[in-house]
Amino acid sequence: MRGIVKVFPGARALDGVDLEILPGEVHCLLGQNGAGKSTLIKVLAGAHQPTEGSILLDGEPVTIPTPVAGLRLGVATIYQELDVVDGLTVAENVFLGHELDSAGFSRRRDAARRTRELLTRLGHGNISPHREVGTLSAAGKQIVSMARALSHDARVIVMDEPSAVLDSGEVATLFRIVRELKAQGVAVVYISHRMEEIRQIGDRITVLKDGRTVAQNLPVASTPTRELIRLMTGRTVEFDFPPRPGVPADAPVVLDVEHLGLRGVFEDVSLQVRAGEVVGLAGLVGAGRSEILETLYGARRATAGSVRVDGRRLRPGSVGAAVNAGIGLAPEERKSQGLLLDEPVYRNITLSAFGRFARGGLLDERAERKAAREQVEALDLRPAQVDRAARTLSGGNQQKAMLARWLVHGCRVLLLDEPTRGVDVGARAEIYGLVRRLADAGTAVLVVSSEIPEVLGLADRVLVVAEGRVVHTSAATEIDEHRVLDLVMEGSAA
Repeated sequence: MRGIVKVFPGARALDGVDLEILPGEVHCLLGQNGAGKSTLIKVLAGAHQPTEGSILLDGEPVTIPTPVAGLRLGVATIYQELDVVDGLTVAENVFLGHELDSAGFSRRRDAARRTRELLTRLGHGNISPHREVGTLSAAGKQIVSMARALSHDARVIVMDEPSAVLDSGEVATLFRIVRELKAQGVAVVYISHRMEEIRQIGDRITVLKDGRTVAQNLPVASTPTRELIRLMTGRTVEFDFPPRPGVPADAPVVLDVEHLGLRGVFEDVSLQVRAGEVVGLAGLVGAGRSEILETLYGARRATAGSVRVDGRRLRPGSVGAAVNAGIGLAPEERKSQGLLLDEPVYRNITLSAFGRFARGGLLDERAERKAAREQVEALDLRPAQVDRAARTLSGGNQQKAMLARWLVHGCRVLLLDEPTRGVDVGARAEIYGLVRRLADAGTAVLVVSSEIPEVLGLADRVLVVAEGRVVHTSAATEIDEHRVLDLVMEGSAA
């Protein structure tokens, strides 16, 4: 890709990007959210047309007018935003757009057989090809998306944050598949904010910043992490956790959970979070962490136990009761579960506090914009345009918009599910600072993260969850990453 420029109305997303990919290599594409990575791979896939620049395949110029044309040229993409169709089966999703047929009739048996083979290759042969995709977890949907990419005879496979919703075992399987593809001469473009993954799987690195290529073809083995972070952000710190002032012993209990259970998912979960305290839930994907947060928020109806906020018991299975009591949730899948993507940024920020902006039964949009603008400025949300659609924001800025919503609402309890998933190293520090700022103001924060260093660095206390049970509780300073992993694996094997 040479001199790729992409201009959208009011924005120059790419400003002359170069990217060179070799057969049989894992080429890592790095950059902050908003650097242009997603736009670039959509140009490569045929989802966007470049305003300027050229794409060459084997030295010959090619035009990729549509994603179907991209697939025919051998370019397959696994997007960070899950691109599966919930109402279709697993097999129908895997062969969507290139269905197996004979004389105009669909060969469903063959499609199911080949899907099962692909899922087995990915270490998930237990997923039925006939299962409706909408019933799968986020991790399961990611596996289906990977199987779809592998179903093509691809020469280039683009993976955009493929490990974001996978547990450690699934990541190991992913790396095995990537190495297999590499050995077959397939080029893999790998996008990740996790430096340890880049070290394990990558060969060369290209870094984008502000829509431009700032470094190209850097060798993974000899390029220091500090230098990569400096190229992306202008800073040299990967994890920058704010100081933990400590929670006073007499701080009131805001969130009190007793023997909470959701049949078949988790059981006997008891925990307390005090005003000004950050409590982390650590564990593998599928351990029940996200479901615990969703149950506290009322999105799932508990089958046992109780939830109290400031001493008042909440009605189970009622989001309205939870929000009225002061509980806010920033979900793992912010695009599908948290944001109204086609609504303006200001409306997404004021969504949970409409009562504040109602005048005679109508919303005062001027007041909404004013309140949203204050949060945009305070959080350095970029671009600082409250009228633009939420879908046009990068992942890190969408997460800031989610957190701004609960700042406007003034929640008592904030539930954060994977708060830095898909967020670059620069925006991470800003989000960590925001979480601590909320806690310092008296908010009780309960955070789920698959990155154990993040839980240990951000939280005051840590609860380790395995197979739907809390197997350990301690101060974050009294446990390390290795001990958490031991507890997780022991609990999962029990």
